[in-house]
Amino acid sequence: MFKQKLRRTIRWHALIFSPIITGMIVFGAQAQTPTVEEMWRVIQQQQKTIEALQARLVQTETQVKETAETVEITADAVEVVSKESERSVDGGTSIGGYGELHYNTLNDNELGDGDDSIDQVDFHRFVLYFGHEFTDDLRFFSELEVEHALVKDSADGVNTGEVEVEQAWLEMDLNDQHRLRAGLDILPIGIFNVTHEPNTFYGVERNRVETEIIPSTWWEAGIGANGELAPGWNYDAVLHSGLVVNTGGGSRFRPRDGRLKVAEAKNQDWAMTGRIRYTGIPGLEVGVSGHYEADITGTADAYEIDATLFEGHVDWKHASGFGLRALYARWDMGDDTGINPAVVDADTLAGWYVEPAYRFRLPSEMPGEAGIFGRYSVWDERNRLAGALFKYEQFDQFSVGFNWWPHANVAFKFEAQWEDADGRVDRTFDGINLGLGYQF
Repeated sequence: MFKQKLRRTIRWHALIFSPIITGMIVFGAQAQTPTVEEMWRVIQQQQKTIEALQARLVQTETQVKETAETVEITADAVEVVSKESERSVDGGTSIGGYGELHYNTLNDNELGDGDDSIDQVDFHRFVLYFGHEFTDDLRFFSELEVEHALVKDSADGVNTGEVEVEQAWLEMDLNDQHRLRAGLDILPIGIFNVTHEPNTFYGVERNRVETEIIPSTWWEAGIGANGELAPGWNYDAVLHSGLVVNTGGGSRFRPRDGRLKVAEAKNQDWAMTGRIRYTGIPGLEVGVSGHYEADITGTADAYEIDATLFEGHVDWKHASGFGLRALYARWDMGDDTGINPAVVDADTLAGWYVEPAYRFRLPSEMPGEAGIFGRYSVWDERNRLAGALFKYEQFDQFSVGFNWWPHANVAFKFEAQWEDADGRVDRTFDGINLGLGYQF
């Protein structure tokens, strides 16, 4: 009985485990020991994996180091800014400036009193700005200029250069919209009189309308206010010293020669200037200015001649690169018993210009931007003739050229010009002007 049970048990286990044992035998037969080549491939793959892990570890260590350095640099920068902020509470001093070098080769077309042709190079202006913040609401600004690089008397007694303080004023905030300003300041008239850094305009020389009629650059001593009337609408109002124009000679009634530049200036009567500007559209400025002289000949003579100057302008720079400047300015002078500016056609002195332009980015091979322009100007100016021939005539000038800005604050310039006049004059110039300028 027992033997029968044992035989049945053996048969049952055989039925169950025989397939398993058979499979193990087959699997063992298939899973042979790997060859040397197979093991070498496995080792190489493992080595590549180790090298990749080592490279990632090095990269991670480098990133950690760079992050630590960045944190350190940021901390140093924060410390510097913090120190500068601390200084700004007590006041901070700033410096800036601009300069321009010109080459002019111009032929005189008139030869009225001889050949006045020009062929010269001139470091026309070297300017430094100094400013200081006393508090958040009180500041100082100044401009010191050297003209023509050298100040000395030449052999013929003519001074070859000038050192000028064009600005030295204090400004105090009344609130967020309005400010008071007092001192020596540029008058808020026209485009160039306020903004005349060489990288901000086309052409080498400043246009003759704004130098003869306005006359730029024009500064006086005074007190005034400026600020914002509404979003985009700005105002300036200044009570200041006036011009003292000549009443005789070859420059009589010329506004430019009436500037005394606040240099022990004597016999000036009072004057006032006001301006309204709209700058609410990006790239656009529209402005009008009015100026009044109580006595443009000064208080030392027996004459009392009042005068007014009106100016209006548009300065538009579109995002596409197209631009347009246009300006009109006009003096109207009164008269007095025994003297009348109308005798030499100086009772009304006017001028205007229009200047379209296009500015564009250069190909990647060249840095910066370039721009092309054309300008047509008309203005009244003395004819420079002597005696009874002296009077004011109307001049006109056509200019074309281009600017290259390798940097926004650096400009190289080329300009060709042609001049003419309606009547007999001593000189008109045709030729070429080259220039470079910078601002910082």
